[in-house]
Amino acid sequence: MTRTGLIDHIGIGVPDLAAAKELYDELMAIVGMREWFPGTTGEFNYGPDGAVGAQLFFSQALEPAEYSRHRPGLQHLSFMVEGREIVDEAHRWTVDRRLEVVHAPRELPEYGDHDAAYVLDPHRIMLEVVCHDGA
Repeated sequence: MTRTGLIDHIGIGVPDLAAAKELYDELMAIVGMREWFPGTTGEFNYGPDGAVGAQLFFSQALEPAEYSRHRPGLQHLSFMVEGREIVDEAHRWTVDRRLEVVHAPRELPEYGDHDAAYVLDPHRIMLEVVCHDGA
């Protein structure tokens, strides 16, 4: 039996489900993910468009708390794309949305052929869009 060790899905609780859906519907189209199936109580999900891979599930957080990537827990989400032009497109989208840019697109040679941009979503979750081909 092969043991692949792949992540099937990640669940994220957010304080404003409607705002998260609006934002992530747009971003997921840029990074090549789509909604896989409708939730029954407002939750939503995304997976690779046309492929099998890790999925994201968003649900309403039931307890109020301020999120921080600096506390134990989720530090950031990274979306792998096929080239630098998509990293740049995602960055332009974040600027147009007036999201907080952590790092504009740049090469990160300490990680190999790695170009990435980082932004904070409205809930302060750090998002990375990355390509590994140096293109």
